[in-house]
Amino acid sequence: MKRFNPNSLWVLLLTAFLPSCTSPTIPDRLSCIDTRVGTAASVTRTAGMFGKHTEEYGQTLPAVLEPNGMNFWTPQTQDTELKCIAPYYYRDSLMQGFRNSHWIVGGCTQDYGSMTLAALSGTLRCTPEARATRFSHDDETATPSYYAVTLPDEHLKAEMTGRSRAAIFRFTYEQKGNAYLVVNPNSDEGEGYIEIDTLNRRIYGYNPVHRIYQGWGEAAGYSGHFVIEYQNQPTAFGTFRGDSLFANQTHIQSGQGIGVYVQFAVTEGETLLVKAASSFTDREGALRNLAAEIPHWDFDRTRQELSGIWERHLASIQVKTGDETARRKFYTALYHASFLPRAFSDADGRYPSFATGKPVRQLPEGETYYEDYSLWDTYRALHPLLNLLYPTRAGQMMQSLVHKYEEGGWLPIFPCWNSYTAAMIGDHCIAALGDAYVKGIGGFDIRKAYEGMRRNAFESPSTHEEYINGMGRRALPSYLRYGYIPLEDSVPDAFHKREQVSRTLEYAYDDFVLAQVAERLGKTKDYETLMRRAQNYRNVIDPRTGYAQGRHADGTFLAEDNAFRFAPFITEGAPCHYTWYVPHDPYGLMECMGGEEAYVAKLDSMFSQGRYWHGNEPCHQVAFMFNYARQPWKTQRAVRHILQTEYLDAPGGLSGNDDAGQMSAWYVFAALGFYPVCPGTPCYVLASPSFQEAVLTLENGKTFRLVAPEASAENIYIRSVTLDGKPYTKNYITHEDILRGGTMEFEMGPEPVPGWGNKPEDCPPRAF
Repeated sequence: MKRFNPNSLWVLLLTAFLPSCTSPTIPDRLSCIDTRVGTAASVTRTAGMFGKHTEEYGQTLPAVLEPNGMNFWTPQTQDTELKCIAPYYYRDSLMQGFRNSHWIVGGCTQDYGSMTLAALSGTLRCTPEARATRFSHDDETATPSYYAVTLPDEHLKAEMTGRSRAAIFRFTYEQKGNAYLVVNPNSDEGEGYIEIDTLNRRIYGYNPVHRIYQGWGEAAGYSGHFVIEYQNQPTAFGTFRGDSLFANQTHIQSGQGIGVYVQFAVTEGETLLVKAASSFTDREGALRNLAAEIPHWDFDRTRQELSGIWERHLASIQVKTGDETARRKFYTALYHASFLPRAFSDADGRYPSFATGKPVRQLPEGETYYEDYSLWDTYRALHPLLNLLYPTRAGQMMQSLVHKYEEGGWLPIFPCWNSYTAAMIGDHCIAALGDAYVKGIGGFDIRKAYEGMRRNAFESPSTHEEYINGMGRRALPSYLRYGYIPLEDSVPDAFHKREQVSRTLEYAYDDFVLAQVAERLGKTKDYETLMRRAQNYRNVIDPRTGYAQGRHADGTFLAEDNAFRFAPFITEGAPCHYTWYVPHDPYGLMECMGGEEAYVAKLDSMFSQGRYWHGNEPCHQVAFMFNYARQPWKTQRAVRHILQTEYLDAPGGLSGNDDAGQMSAWYVFAALGFYPVCPGTPCYVLASPSFQEAVLTLENGKTFRLVAPEASAENIYIRSVTLDGKPYTKNYITHEDILRGGTMEFEMGPEPVPGWGNKPEDCPPRAF
């Protein structure tokens, strides 16, 4: 989810800062990742309709975490839980502490329910601004399982590692003197509670969660609870509010800038160990999470455990290449594609009920409840990547969506903060659930899921409050009446945006995916109705121009020449971007444009005229759509260009917000050489493999090898392909092909080969 920001002043300053992939102390793939990629402002490197210097932050974090874990343990340079401000920016030179962030990484959303702790020496400074202390990126180590930094003014080295719900910190002091631990709940609303239990050497607290999209300050019905344990005996303690200190006070509640401090006497070289854990249920949940994940005080043991978890996770794809930069970019992308959705349930399976927070629910043993689905972004590539590599986890994520429907009454459109939101458009729980089901992912109740999917597609909320808070499809009555959403429909939402054409196109796609589920479940009448509705995209493609266009209720199209300008009826883009949002029927789109030749001419212009915008999701399938028009070599060229220019091995290495991992999941697929243009179908469109070899180790015990010995920055074109030794001319591959295991071998070269994959029968199958 983008928020276009052309005014940022911070640009990329460093281009070579990542560690070697052959580190002697960190396991091989893990050492390829520097978690700071995406934390600096990025520069869109393709000139065109947006200019050459469109700058955004990737909005990622240099976080220590388990893949899809509850907390993102991150250094903090920004003191806020506000929308669109990440806890860490590479440009900053002052560090405020360490946070258990719940930032929806890579998007313009908000952090929530977090706390921050800081270690200091010398004099006591409690507010984040006062305790902010110098640090240098040269003195940072930033990997998925371990973060360390030297803080020269505090005369200490800070180290952090952890697990999903818990973390352990090691602070080593260089000088004798007073040392301090300062802790505060983060609340932009001035709420929260914190107390110190000196007998048990613990700090407890909570921070109410608020839903920014449903109005500032509105409580979500639950809190982020935390517990902190320290090992050393304190010499003093107290609470604070802003600059005011309250010595020996054990608790404080509400108000801006509250927290507690603990003082210690340390000797030269002494180590202070601190553990922390959180829960979205209660204090007892945080304590149980700490006991379950880090029951000891062995920092190195926890680091080793987390490193092992990451190595096993990253080992799902093993790449062979002589290009170390490409290898680093690939595994960093896989790291970024491993943040969300996050685990939301405690180690014992408890979690707050969706949308209200009450009651606390109990999962069956072995199941995890997940939250924060940035679905407008992630249904495209992130969820298909999970379906392919981690199907067991993917199935639990889909079951979590089913739980949300059961508890809230509607499938959410954009479920974040364990609540409905009015953010973004479409109905892409349907896309995520449908893609999982079509690809054979188990572990979720498809019949209950279908019940919720169907309700979203056929019914509208009965109250305005439900409607405005994001329950059900906005503008569904108009969509059903006209077959499109006319410009006269105001489509009320939290942002008073309209986006009628984009909504029409997205609903048509969602209807198609739901139709695939209906057919497999034997819902014949629903299937036929939904397949007719899936053709509604035709109603917003202007036959005069072949581009998407706003349309009035009387059937007339706008007469404006606006295909290449931002438009209020388009979501975060121009009509030329959304015209290609027909992933389920590119062949029908060709007909709307006047045929294959016109389709290719328009597709060519997206790249030759600088209209392609990789920094936002509506363009993500565009480069792959040449395959449908029998010109796969153009897909190979375009995708390789994007890989080389829109992703850098540097802090500003993302061309736009990473959007909960979608940008990075795109990279993983594209670098392997295939992409799920239409989630909800079992096909991947082939592009150009980047590596000499990539081995996918699948959960079913099979391995699928993509071998391209001549692949290089110059050899980007496919000359021929074999699958298990047999000639292969299709310019796509199926999910079943991959799950069977085997070897797909590519002969690559520096010049296009128009004769490969260019017959009608070589192209992805038609759906209509």
